[in-house]
Amino acid sequence: MQQEPQREARPLDARQICLRLGAIGAVVLVSGTAFAFVGGWLDPQRLTPDRVVDALEANSGRHEGYRRNHAKGVCVAGHFESNGAAQALSTAAVFAPGNTPVVGRLAVPGGNPYASDSSAPIRSFALRFTSANGEQWRTGMNSMPVFVVATPQAFYEQQLAAHPDPKTGKPDPQRMQAFFAAHPETAAFRAWAKTAKPSASYATESYHGLNAFYFIDAQGKRQPVRWHLAPLDATPAPAALPQHDADYLQADLQQRLAQGPLRWRLLVTLGAPGDSTSDATQQWPADRPTVDAGTVVITRSASQDEGPCRDVNYDPTVLPRGIAISDDPILAARSAAYAASYERRTSEGPPPAAPAPSHPTRQEHAQ
Repeated sequence: MQQEPQREARPLDARQICLRLGAIGAVVLVSGTAFAFVGGWLDPQRLTPDRVVDALEANSGRHEGYRRNHAKGVCVAGHFESNGAAQALSTAAVFAPGNTPVVGRLAVPGGNPYASDSSAPIRSFALRFTSANGEQWRTGMNSMPVFVVATPQAFYEQQLAAHPDPKTGKPDPQRMQAFFAAHPETAAFRAWAKTAKPSASYATESYHGLNAFYFIDAQGKRQPVRWHLAPLDATPAPAALPQHDADYLQADLQQRLAQGPLRWRLLVTLGAPGDSTSDATQQWPADRPTVDAGTVVITRSASQDEGPCRDVNYDPTVLPRGIAISDDPILAARSAAYAASYERRTSEGPPPAAPAPSHPTRQEHAQ
């Protein structure tokens, strides 16, 4: 069937941009929810993991048995082929030459497991590496290059600002404008979001770790790092078009895997003195050296309800020896909020069976 040409996007006006940013910002957090320092508390009277998860539920609705963010996703599995290049930077067994099994999850942001794949232009990729010595490395990555806010408190305030107006079902533009005006650190994310478009494939996305960590070598030297996955030999996919249904990402994934494994290079960027390790809204300069540590190879997928990722909490502070957290407060926040979400969904039992995939008409997509 001949594919109709993609129409040129018209510039968004200020109100549309604000609404879009509100919708994206309300669900953006594979990289972290909000709350806590190492002990798990900022101030028990002000902010707790449960209050953050409550705010996410208030914005997306309560869906028992599902993750409170990135509720819609698919399990994937395969292995990591280390080329040994990162072994000089970190003693983690995962970087020794050879293969390490991985269990992952590809997802779209938001707490609604029935949302359309085009509801936000962000895709996420979480991975659990399990080395032969039993140590694990868990990481959650997003297709955006920077995080929206720098602190757990700011993220919580963002959720409150993005709460849908009962009359419209969308965030109040004035309330979102006030939030962004009070948080100039959101500028880099907002600039990205204005031009970002939902892709038609998980396989063609680059996924960024966003937060900084430390690699520790055999001499105990600590090197600040950030990492991302870059697709390798992926057939290009257009932006989502009207003929795509609400669940096109999983269908595309299955079609691609039927033709062979999917691959991403694991690229580690080395920070220099002065590069922020505590603020995920700040990108490091583009000239920082990058180490190609190997290739993530995905060979199969499975339903998130029954697949190997179902009971995995992708807590990014679960790290092997040779990798350590930085001073970024969002990291401890993610750990605490992920634990609260995990406890809720596992105590609720398995999620109900998902409805059959919908296939909207082109007219419905245009509305």
